[in-house]
Amino acid sequence: MMEGRALYELGALGLAMPFLRTAARGDGHPVIVLPGFLAADGSTAPLRYYLKGLGYKPEPWALGRNMGVRRGLMDRMVARVRNVRKQYGRRPTLIGWSLGGIYARELARLAPDDVRAVITLGSPFTNNPRANHAWRLFELVSGVEIGDIDSETVGWTPKPLPVPSTSIFSRTDGISAWRCSVQREDEKTENIEVLEGSHLGLGHNPLALYAIADRLSQPEGAFRRFTRDGMKRFFYPDPNRPHRFPWNA
Repeated sequence: MMEGRALYELGALGLAMPFLRTAARGDGHPVIVLPGFLAADGSTAPLRYYLKGLGYKPEPWALGRNMGVRRGLMDRMVARVRNVRKQYGRRPTLIGWSLGGIYARELARLAPDDVRAVITLGSPFTNNPRANHAWRLFELVSGVEIGDIDSETVGWTPKPLPVPSTSIFSRTDGISAWRCSVQREDEKTENIEVLEGSHLGLGHNPLALYAIADRLSQPEGAFRRFTRDGMKRFFYPDPNRPHRFPWNA
């Protein structure tokens, strides 16, 4: 029932847009946005509209509704990434929402030379793929039992990526267990916690969008951690404050 907040987050996006437009301008590189489970490109339209206004080249995933794991899906996504890179002559950043983020992480492993960076939104890519309230629906719709899936093949693994990676999540996520969105941090890996956010609204949550804009503005090959200075510390809690990580559970 907490996921009803997604509608309020969408309304807050309109009110916050004047502030969001003050974020750093983009360098024009392409960004492919992958929708969550059962969602299509329409769900990511607000995010892509915002990124276009900042000067990026946002692209939909263009593979219809995300119905879960399908035969040949990863091959089609790799082809999509490579076509976008060829079109713009630059490596795209991948932004994946929920299951779309799990796909994005695997794409970075399959085609590291074609991916600039990965940003995930509420994606439960670590530990147990059943640590969410949608796994039964996933099995029903996809016709695939999660236990039969090679977790590493589709990205359900906390192993570091070969490209810079940012995981954006909220502890108030009403669908996915937020601990499964926390990755080990190193010189090119980070976690950003949004103070308040639903799972279904994270793709248009103003705080998440501001963090995305900040991450995308980094020069290619010059990764730096998100800073929580000034007023930002009130909206972006320390994601590493004490709690039990999945790998220590």
